[in-house]
Amino acid sequence: MSEEIHLVAPEASLETSRLLLEPILPAHASLLYEGLQDEQLYRFIPQDPPASLRALEDRYGFLSARRSPDGREAWLNWAVLERRSGDYAGTIEATVHENLEATIAYTVFVPYQGQGLAAEACGRLLEHLFDGYRVGVVAAEIDTRNVASIALVESLGFRRVAFQKDADHFKGSSSDEYRYELGESVWRGGHTRP
Repeated sequence: MSEEIHLVAPEASLETSRLLLEPILPAHASLLYEGLQDEQLYRFIPQDPPASLRALEDRYGFLSARRSPDGREAWLNWAVLERRSGDYAGTIEATVHENLEATIAYTVFVPYQGQGLAAEACGRLLEHLFDGYRVGVVAAEIDTRNVASIALVESLGFRRVAFQKDADHFKGSSSDEYRYELGESVWRGGHTRP
């Protein structure tokens, strides 16, 4: 068996001026469940809202191991707390692969969209991935119809590197995807960070 991936401060929260990113635990399920029920969040992804609070607790219990079952990937998931209101605004996640490339994904609850919270959370996550995990490349795969998500990653310095027609089929239609990547050198090269 190959060596387990090294986790960097897996239980530490990440902070920004407006946000606290708390490592996901089963206890977060009851705090995030209602926000995750909004169908609008699932327009461009194959997932559906959690079937039940118990299902979400079980999922977060599984993810709180912070590693894939084979130990070869770091599974990093946070609940995003908006400090001023004390409310949870969404979730953010990254998978760090053996080759030290990472993929990211994020969900911002509808009432908090359009306030720059995703860019702020992603900026802090990128810092953690490049500085803590020493990844070389961070990627995001995005449905071509998801204009807001495309604008977000482009604002962070990601570049479109691939297009996949019919990448998935869900909710009655075919989904084409773009793959965006951000290299460490671009990130460190002075790209304006949020």
